[in-house]
Amino acid sequence: MDLTASGASAATTTKAVPRGVTAASFVLGGTVLSLTGLTWDIQWHTDVGPDTFFTLPHLLLYSGSAFSGIASLVVVLLTTAAQRSGRPVDPVVGGRAVAVFGRTFAAPVGYLISGIGAASFLLYGLWDQWWHGLYGFDAVIASPPHIGLLLSITITMVGAVMVFAVVRSQTWGLAWALISLAVLLTFSTVTAIGLSQVNVGNLNTVTIGLSFLCVLIVVMGARLLDRPGGALGVAVPVAVLQAVYWWFSPWATETYANAIGLPLRDYVDGVPGLPALMPMCLLLVALVIEGLLAVGRRDGRSLRTFGLLAGAVGGLLVAGLDPVQRAWLHGNGFPSVSSMVGTAVAGLVFGAAGGLLGVRFGGMLRHLAPVREGR
Repeated sequence: MDLTASGASAATTTKAVPRGVTAASFVLGGTVLSLTGLTWDIQWHTDVGPDTFFTLPHLLLYSGSAFSGIASLVVVLLTTAAQRSGRPVDPVVGGRAVAVFGRTFAAPVGYLISGIGAASFLLYGLWDQWWHGLYGFDAVIASPPHIGLLLSITITMVGAVMVFAVVRSQTWGLAWALISLAVLLTFSTVTAIGLSQVNVGNLNTVTIGLSFLCVLIVVMGARLLDRPGGALGVAVPVAVLQAVYWWFSPWATETYANAIGLPLRDYVDGVPGLPALMPMCLLLVALVIEGLLAVGRRDGRSLRTFGLLAGAVGGLLVAGLDPVQRAWLHGNGFPSVSSMVGTAVAGLVFGAAGGLLGVRFGGMLRHLAPVREGR
């Protein structure tokens, strides 16, 4: 893994294997592995019931974070060794190196964030093991250690987005940055479940949170690419993940339960837990955002203004169509009119905030890339 930016031989090597691609692949692969373990674990809780700490879904969840954390640690150690020996460190490998604990370590900013998330995941994992040992099993997903675990993995996924945003000038870097955003969005649907504990009248706070998070991440992708296709570049991989997990989650749960001799619950309806949470209208939302941002670029107006407008429309679509999706999938009917209207209006407001923040955060991701010579 070459972190330096000097020498003709290094330049020749990068034609075959770009610098930093190995470590970045491990970080992204680890996040995908954790996401796969999570969707399997959610389905297990839904179709089978409580579980112990040592299960295959948990193994995927924890090993994914371990892969990301170890890759981040290796890059930090190699960067530190390179700086201490006086060799220049290539800033396209995870971003500019920052000092950690004084001058003890030199850590590329992207790998620093992903490593912090993985380290905190380990601490919450120890708490989760203690929780399982204390109570014997996990009855719910929204337990205190699980909330910490979910937030920790989210931090690691943010670090993965930053790692690839640094090399957005390369085709592979930009493509994987958009895929990293798609993984982050998919995972964020689970984080939004924690909002179910927030009671605001008859509003659906989970749907409102999804409106904010979906618009935020899709607009970030559009701003990161800064040309047509960024919003769809996030929404299309999300749709692919949704389709894959729609098949994988129930199949893996039933196969694993049969293998260890556990029965499925009588009321299993075949609707996968995590994929059903993901908005099916996201491609439509991405198309609307693409159109509005294209108008903004053509007219030369502020992207923040159109980001605000695109976010409002996107948030309204997510919040307004969510009751339709849930009624179609689960057959539970529609909530009250006041609940649907109030949730849609709140989705519009929070979607507008998400669009505005998405433009700002996407711009921040663009600034992670090193400045080219002569600019």
